[in-house]
Amino acid sequence: MRPAAVTAGAAVAGHVGLQWLGRTHGATREERRRRLPGDDLVAAPQATTTHAITVDAPPERVWPWLVQMGWGRAQWYTARWVDLLLFPDNGPSADHLVAEWQDLRVGDRVLDGSPEKHTGFVVRLLEPSRQLVLHSREHLPPGWAERYGATIDWTWAFVLDRLPGDRTRFLLRSRLRLRPWWVEALYLAVVVPADFVMARQMLRGVRTRAEATTAGDLAAVG
Repeated sequence: MRPAAVTAGAAVAGHVGLQWLGRTHGATREERRRRLPGDDLVAAPQATTTHAITVDAPPERVWPWLVQMGWGRAQWYTARWVDLLLFPDNGPSADHLVAEWQDLRVGDRVLDGSPEKHTGFVVRLLEPSRQLVLHSREHLPPGWAERYGATIDWTWAFVLDRLPGDRTRFLLRSRLRLRPWWVEALYLAVVVPADFVMARQMLRGVRTRAEATTAGDLAAVG
């Protein structure tokens, strides 16, 4: 086989592998098949990703970290090198709980970038220490909606299952629908593999912070 063919084959195999990891890393088959809150908000998604991690802390110690996420707030708990590589406009993620960021409610807007970039989410479902669902129709490059009729419908669900021994199973699901077809192809080629890096880092970042959270930390934020 010619070297060029070997290289091309390796590239295809690598991309397929990243697509699989971007959709499934950390989640069991049952978790990937499970119906989660927010699934009904995006009909017939073109991509669904489900990731999960076990946290050695109860949901009450995970939850405060989730409600303070967002640009201009605690960010998304990814490592700094991930921010610089994928999201250079993001600041460092917070490593402490902040009381004024805890009062998140249904209908609130959670930014995923500076306001002028129109990359915000709306809180669609919130049940303390159990589930949080964010919904966006904004994550498109400027002008694409007007020029090309492009649309995006995207949910991000964060679900906390209580496990024996004061532990938590933390599930993260994304559901995505786009048009026209070339926007779908572009996003699925780029965003799904990137989600492997982003989701893995986020889950680990939340786990590290939750496991270090003390009763005093929780009392300080009410």
